[in-house]
Amino acid sequence: MTNAHRVYAIKYGHLERTARTNFIHPPGDHEAAMPMDYFLWLILCDSGRTIVVDTGYNARAARERGRTMLRHPAEGLARMGVDPRLVEDVVITHLHYDHAGNVDAFPKARFWLQEREMEFATGKYMCRDFFRLAYEREDIIGMVNALFDQRLEFVDGDAELEPGVTLHRVGGHTAGLQMVRVATQAGPVVLASDLFHYYANLELAQPFPIVYSPTELMDSFERAKAFVKDGGWLVPGHDPLVMKRFRPEPSDPEFTVRLWEPAG
Repeated sequence: MTNAHRVYAIKYGHLERTARTNFIHPPGDHEAAMPMDYFLWLILCDSGRTIVVDTGYNARAARERGRTMLRHPAEGLARMGVDPRLVEDVVITHLHYDHAGNVDAFPKARFWLQEREMEFATGKYMCRDFFRLAYEREDIIGMVNALFDQRLEFVDGDAELEPGVTLHRVGGHTAGLQMVRVATQAGPVVLASDLFHYYANLELAQPFPIVYSPTELMDSFERAKAFVKDGGWLVPGHDPLVMKRFRPEPSDPEFTVRLWEPAG
């Protein structure tokens, strides 16, 4: 095995926002446009294994939350030759609505989730609106159903899913947020998910406002940087710049980029 996996960001949604909504303490012009893109990620392992990372939001959540669904996340996978009905491994970085919807589109999948995320999303803090606002009841029920169907794989901290594909709990944004580190021919690609929504959250050390533990999040910024200290890329969860910083996938250039090939 060469552990030269291929990893893609697949855009499926969009939201217009301003800078004031994307930082706890917004720098500069608070009213400057700072839109948000929504992604899922696809790992095609050199062993032939297919791993999907996150499942996006569904049409109902998009409608009720005022998000634009550019296309269903499953369509993006189909453009890459991946049938969600046949996918056997799905990593859920955390259980927020835009990362854990559409689980019914993956009827054969095992879902890899941090144990602490499930504990939090089914625990007493869901009685509080602030903590509950980014979760959807049906998504949590979907994970409970996967549990009883014996299709939920709990992760406690760090784990190796495949040689060259590892999971790492970082918390901060949620109690059990996990990153995915992927070995590629050009160096490691770290899918940071919502540890930082935008490159600017990390570069300015300015967290996104929805946060479970600001101190844990700031410490995790440093852990993420350590993963690429010798090269590679940290990929944020929602930054439109991802589509500009990496090379488009020829089969789906408007919506999908190759995260091991920088643009230019």
